[in-house]
Amino acid sequence: MSKMRKSAKLLLALITCWTLAACSGNTGTSSNGSAANSNANLAEADASQPKPSPDEPAWKLDTSPITFDWYVNFDWFTSKWGGNVVSDYITKKTGVSINFIAPTGNASDRLSTMMAAKSLPDFITLGTDDDAVQKVIKGDMVLPLNKLADQYDPYFFKVADPMKVSWYTQADSNVYGYPNASSSPVDYQKYGQDMTSNQVFVVRKDMYEALGKPDMSTPEGFLAALKAAKKKFPEVNGQPLIPIGLHDFNDTGNFSLGPYLQNFLAIPQQKSGKLYDRQSDPTYLKWLKVFRQANEDGLMQTDVFIDKRPQINEKIAQGRYFAMLYQSSDFAEANQALYQKDPNKVYIAIDGPADDVHDTPTLAGNRVSGWTLTLISKNVRDKKRAIAFLSYLISEEGNKDLCLGEKGVTYDTIDGKDQFLPEVMHLLNTDRKAFDSKDGGSYKYWMLMDTNMWLKWKPADIEPAKQLADWTRGKTISMSEFDDLDPSPTTKEGIAKAKNDQLWSQTLPKLLMSKSDAEFDQLFTEYMNSLTDRKAIEASRQAAYERNVQKLKLPVNQ
Repeated sequence: MSKMRKSAKLLLALITCWTLAACSGNTGTSSNGSAANSNANLAEADASQPKPSPDEPAWKLDTSPITFDWYVNFDWFTSKWGGNVVSDYITKKTGVSINFIAPTGNASDRLSTMMAAKSLPDFITLGTDDDAVQKVIKGDMVLPLNKLADQYDPYFFKVADPMKVSWYTQADSNVYGYPNASSSPVDYQKYGQDMTSNQVFVVRKDMYEALGKPDMSTPEGFLAALKAAKKKFPEVNGQPLIPIGLHDFNDTGNFSLGPYLQNFLAIPQQKSGKLYDRQSDPTYLKWLKVFRQANEDGLMQTDVFIDKRPQINEKIAQGRYFAMLYQSSDFAEANQALYQKDPNKVYIAIDGPADDVHDTPTLAGNRVSGWTLTLISKNVRDKKRAIAFLSYLISEEGNKDLCLGEKGVTYDTIDGKDQFLPEVMHLLNTDRKAFDSKDGGSYKYWMLMDTNMWLKWKPADIEPAKQLADWTRGKTISMSEFDDLDPSPTTKEGIAKAKNDQLWSQTLPKLLMSKSDAEFDQLFTEYMNSLTDRKAIEASRQAAYERNVQKLKLPVNQ
């Protein structure tokens, strides 16, 4: 889902604050003794318990009640464990309950505070592109999953995807995290016809049709359609129409005007085995100038530059955008609600910005690195139960439980296929919030979902999601070889890369607000001349790309 991913892909404002005192108490000590006594008691218990088997899940050896703290580093994550069929069933089955913790306010600040205090909770879920992944690994704050599996649950090696394990194996030969929503090139060969992307260009159906379904794939057609929409539909329920919507501007730029736009323009990421500078590509800059012109013409509201995800979600739900270059999973719920009120006021995918010869967009599907990575903290209260629970969650059994819930309660075998009961399916399709609250299946607990595995249980897409997904079929490609190219944030190159990203985040709005194309060119030249250690960063990324190609066994000159 974008780096989102997905986007999500799927799902949303704030959970109760969790104090450092509570977190720092989670060090593995027992309630009636020291850590040393606790370890001694654990060793005695180990000697008297059955030895885990590589062929049997270790979680079955101990289903006594235990609660793990699980930090999810997204401030929009508000899901809780318990009170719905899926989580209650898993707790009844495994004995494990979860206390989810999410940041309030700035996620990076919250995580940095915990890392500085070395007070990470039992499980941690981070975005795969988050600098914190390498920081917690290099800071010796998380445990190697392979070593935990060797000691406590060899079944992990039976259910873990070898490609994912290989991808996340570090220089010390250990693997510290396991991804969700991960697809390797092998998966694309196997499931390619079912692969879809989150990245879409959408318009409000009724407005678009009222304008005569204009071609928005060219700069001229794009600007003309935005102008026509603003003129014909100046207001939506008494509020100003927003002609074009984007992802929020953040400390690295804007996803919509970065990789999403570049993918729509089919700008290559490599040429003849050498990484290509997409940011300086003439077609990309040409389209950035189109957005600059849109701003000059009053077609980009101030809201676009300042709104964050909650405000964007609210405006999508109100149908205030005419067009959006966005991530479909991020507005799935709002789009479904719009559809139920009036199918004509829904957002539909159409051909968006394109290069001069109208090459097919090269949209990002799931990557081998996945959307998020889940790690086990060195502070974990019970290593054995933690790795056993993680193994269960990544297994087909665990994924099926997360997706479908309990047989006979939320799903059954119908027409030879395990699928939701009709009444559960109806609730999922008509009231996602009620479904999440009552049943808790599908993508509610997404931290270790295997989207390829879920294809066998996933309900068929219905409108309006079906139209969005179908539009991306045949345009979605694997980009795994371009994953994790950025240098470690603690290296000279990594520090320089972070500085350059920050510079781009400051430059991009200035480019869009510039008064002319000439001023745009001047600002972009100044940006390029101000980049720090550009050649060193490029060399580091090229070396990482070549390692990826070898790791994935892909031809260099694709």
